[in-house]
Amino acid sequence: MTLSQTVIAFAVSALFSVPALAQSTASEVQRNVNQQERVEQGLESGQLTTREAAKLEKGEANIDKMEQKAEADGKLTNAEKQRIERAQNKESREITRDKTNAQTGDPSSKSSQRMQADVQRNVNQQQRIEQGVQSGQLTNREVGNLEKGQAKVDRKEARAGANGHISAQEQRNVQAAENHQSHKIHKEKHNDRER
Repeated sequence: MTLSQTVIAFAVSALFSVPALAQSTASEVQRNVNQQERVEQGLESGQLTTREAAKLEKGEANIDKMEQKAEADGKLTNAEKQRIERAQNKESREITRDKTNAQTGDPSSKSSQRMQADVQRNVNQQQRIEQGVQSGQLTNREVGNLEKGQAKVDRKEARAGANGHISAQEQRNVQAAENHQSHKIHKEKHNDRER
């Protein structure tokens, strides 16, 4: 191989390695949707108690916070992606463990229904973020900002259900945070910034 062929081969390989450093957040956001759906299904089936779901929401908040920090500069490095994937894998195991333990919830209780509604709203919000990523309406930095908001909502849900009961007032507080986050998602998706 001549020197010029070596330089060209190196340049081409460098071009293909750059996207690995500035990856999209699509797979992480999709994983958020999937895990929130699993929590919702566990509540609906009675496999999860309100307290267990609250604990899982705390874990989801930690993941959202990791995503927010990783995407603050608009780039998602391989190392950041791997850290997030490890946290998501751990959370996935926690969901499975809680859904298959001896504890059962009452899906028809007011508290469970309140948590179900809140978690379903999380699913919807994460799907809206995912759609924004897929369509190019959201930049990685915007996704990071939105994940920060999702973390706040998840933490409110975790605190509300930590004692195994969610009152109507606690749900109103969570819903206020969800409404604020919904407006934020709409604003970020329609601000004319694209990837």
